[in-house]
Amino acid sequence: MKPLSLQTMALAALIAMPLTISLPASAQTASAAPGTPMAEMSDGEIRKVSKDTGKLTIKHGEIKNLDMPPMTMVFTAKDPAMLDKVAVGDKVRFVVIDEGGKMVVTEIQPAK
Repeated sequence: MKPLSLQTMALAALIAMPLTISLPASAQTASAAPGTPMAEMSDGEIRKVSKDTGKLTIKHGEIKNLDMPPMTMVFTAKDPAMLDKVAVGDKVRFVVIDEGGKMVVTEIQPAK
């Protein structure tokens, strides 16, 4: 077997280098659904809770992971049990992901 040339070893090291770089702790935010990229928590206020449809209307600030400006919109709750934890007027922090064009709240908690 022929030894690897210096150029081949250098190229292999350059290719492998990005695999060893990790995100800084500040870039790691609230977790999204398994298998999806990390998503930040966003601030919002509950405007409507529709238990029969499994949806929440939230007036929210910027949603950075979706590059979405502040607005009021309807979201689907990933887990219907989330709807029992909030009421109209509650200030919340929440995680939302885009599942094939459907905006889904994966996590919600009272704002501090």
